[in-house]
Amino acid sequence: MFKSGVGFLALFGLGWWLLATSALGGAARLIAVGAGCLVTVGLMLAAHRLLPASAGAPFPADRRRRFNQINGLQWLVIIVIAVVCSRAGVPVLIPPLVALVVGLHFLPLAAVFGQPRLRVPAALLVAAGLAGAAVWLADGPDRAVRFTVGLISALCLWGTALWTVTGTASAARRGVTG
Repeated sequence: MFKSGVGFLALFGLGWWLLATSALGGAARLIAVGAGCLVTVGLMLAAHRLLPASAGAPFPADRRRRFNQINGLQWLVIIVIAVVCSRAGVPVLIPPLVALVVGLHFLPLAAVFGQPRLRVPAALLVAAGLAGAAVWLADGPDRAVRFTVGLISALCLWGTALWTVTGTASAARRGVTG
């Protein structure tokens, strides 16, 4: 499944990074975007090269169905958030609320995959959403909300991808299955 989820984590990390860099301007933004693309490609290449072939194996049908249900619900809630926040005139709250939803979706995924460590990105993404909401409540500018949520979320997802690559590759070298 996109090499143990690393591809998804890397690409969604890039999405959050692009949100964060939208708060920057000029050359700083271009450099930051380029750096984010390099990190993403680097993580995906590392997964391709270091993870065993079994890391990309398809899930059993019951796990795949549960995974699809969790993600479907997540996307439905995100659409509702976008519509409600836009109509209420507070689009700035979309990123913090989306980060909360994405973080919470990792909790049932931890059970589906038998990976309790997924509680770490769950907690960090919820913290990112709460941090962004706190910036907004403190009358911070919209760009500060985007930067806060985007930076924390990107680093969280990229860190989880790196943790997955290093942990899985290390276990494979030791002959541990899981």
